[in-house]
Amino acid sequence: MANSVKIALLTLAFGGAIAVCQPAAADSVTVSTTTNGVAFGYSDGYWDRAHTWHVWRDANESNAWRAANHDHYYEWKHDRDADQGWHEDHWWDRH
Repeated sequence: MANSVKIALLTLAFGGAIAVCQPAAADSVTVSTTTNGVAFGYSDGYWDRAHTWHVWRDANESNAWRAANHDHYYEWKHDRDADQGWHEDHWWDRH
């Protein structure tokens, strides 16, 4: 009897660990890139507001930010321009 209880508890614990490890399904995508926020987005990544370059984590992150901030997203690689895609227009200070 004691072994049956132990086996049942181990089975529940193992099943719970598997459930915790499963990725959560989301109905909407929220971009949470850095505490500094995204300044300018490009097809290959983004500048944060502290002027640090980052690569998008995945296409969903890039697409979600582009959809919400289309005025500050550029559909080309950041190094195309002489300024590497960093602009002195700090649009986020005006909002």
